[in-house]
Amino acid sequence: MTEQNAWLNGPLERAQWPPLLTATLGLLLAFVLFQLVISPLVLVLGVLSRGQDLSVLMDLPRLVQGQPGLLLLANTAGQVLGLALPAWLLTRLHTRQAPRFLRLQPLRGSDLGWALLGLAFLMPVVQWLGHVNEALPLPESWRAFDAMQMELIEAALRGGLNVGANLLVLAVVPAFCEELLFRGYVQRQAERSLGAVGGILFSGIVFGLYHLRLTQALPLCVLGVYLAYLVWRTGSLWSAVAVHLANNAFSVLLAAYAEHHPRLSWQDLEQLEVPWYLVVVGLIGFGWVLFRLERRTRLTNNLTEPMP
Repeated sequence: MTEQNAWLNGPLERAQWPPLLTATLGLLLAFVLFQLVISPLVLVLGVLSRGQDLSVLMDLPRLVQGQPGLLLLANTAGQVLGLALPAWLLTRLHTRQAPRFLRLQPLRGSDLGWALLGLAFLMPVVQWLGHVNEALPLPESWRAFDAMQMELIEAALRGGLNVGANLLVLAVVPAFCEELLFRGYVQRQAERSLGAVGGILFSGIVFGLYHLRLTQALPLCVLGVYLAYLVWRTGSLWSAVAVHLANNAFSVLLAAYAEHHPRLSWQDLEQLEVPWYLVVVGLIGFGWVLFRLERRTRLTNNLTEPMP
């Protein structure tokens, strides 16, 4: 072990586990814990605490309509204990300097501003890509599953929680927990095996597919790649957390506005057509933001710390 990477001295490093293998195993572990263990367990305990029969869990549409708060609680517990906690514990198996490994470094205000501006330009492009994705020939079972997920989100937004609570469980918690796993641990390990570009693409594409929304996989992958690029270029995980939070918060606030608007619905917002000229302006503006980020980084010599 060289002096440069002496801080990577955990048991997985001493055993020389391949970085890409540990990244993949970490993703599988998080998926099992989140989707198959923690969230279902919270659902079972929640149903039992209400004196209901467990058969209600077999009727998911009814559960979505009747107890959206319980589903949100299960989702939140799954993200904290199934995504964020494993990412932190796996990092500790590589090094004692977990914040350094996960790039939990302060983010400059100017970098935050450019990152959010990039998101603003990217949003019409992402919306357009969503329509392109939906036009692709996909099995009806996938479309039905995606529709059920959207129904859950809509039911949660109408479930009696105030906007602040919705922002917490649908924006703040996912932004931190998902970024800690995907851009913190997985991307760091993927970069060590695949290089910067490979790590960014791996983290972004896996992030898009991990949501199990194949009718929206294309825009989610593009957003994931942008988040991964921000972490690599700024050297701070907080850039991705901030942009992820802003993206989710905008959706929650827009849905809350539609809920209280007599002529709007969530479906109307989902199907909103983006004019072609906004997509073109978005692409040009987004390219300009990337150019400025690249130029700023080179001028200030603030490149991300290299990994072995």
